[in-house]
Amino acid sequence: MKIEVIFEDNHLLAVVKPVGIPVQKDNSEKEDLQTILKEYLKKKYGKPGEAYLGIVHRLDQPVGGVMVFAKTSKAAARLSEQIRKNEWRKEYLAIVEGSPRSKKEYIEDYLLKDPESNTVTVVKKDVKGAKLAKLSYEIIEKSGKRALLKIFLETGRSHQIRVQLASRGFPIVNDQKYSNSRYAKTRGNIALWAASLTIIHPVKGEEMTFFKELPEEFRNL
Repeated sequence: MKIEVIFEDNHLLAVVKPVGIPVQKDNSEKEDLQTILKEYLKKKYGKPGEAYLGIVHRLDQPVGGVMVFAKTSKAAARLSEQIRKNEWRKEYLAIVEGSPRSKKEYIEDYLLKDPESNTVTVVKKDVKGAKLAKLSYEIIEKSGKRALLKIFLETGRSHQIRVQLASRGFPIVNDQKYSNSRYAKTRGNIALWAASLTIIHPVKGEEMTFFKELPEEFRNL
């Protein structure tokens, strides 16, 4: 599988994750992004052994878009520290069923993950294991009974965008897990895209933004 490389130097590898593949090898037999990219590095640089490629953040398997990997353990540690300090800026695009009442809105919830079912629910603050989730969105355009949202993610909880939007009555198109809409039963990829990621270079200290536009196929859903 050919992966689009957005940026590469001695420390970073920024790519476009294809829809439908896991970031890391799991119980399925699907190709995973980390293995594909390690093979790419091994061939490109003629490495005799296994190439290093550190995963510092993730995208859900059905979601595509911009991802950054570390090519050294030093870069991985520094990028992970940036994430811990909430220094990254993440922007997503999503097509949702229905139309949010507000053109712009900030939303905050407490989320609880069930590892057995791999699902997340909105719960009260005092529930054991609940984690704070924060995001904001703005409506980019509306068409019929759907809307295109730009989402600014402040925390990186599992399934966060999908759960928070669905809990407010506008689930993401083709979200098989969190939408009760009949539209979710249609075949097609979930209409959620990691469009932009801003980080600080782990060695040079410069702010860098990586961007990939929404695939045209999503606009035809």
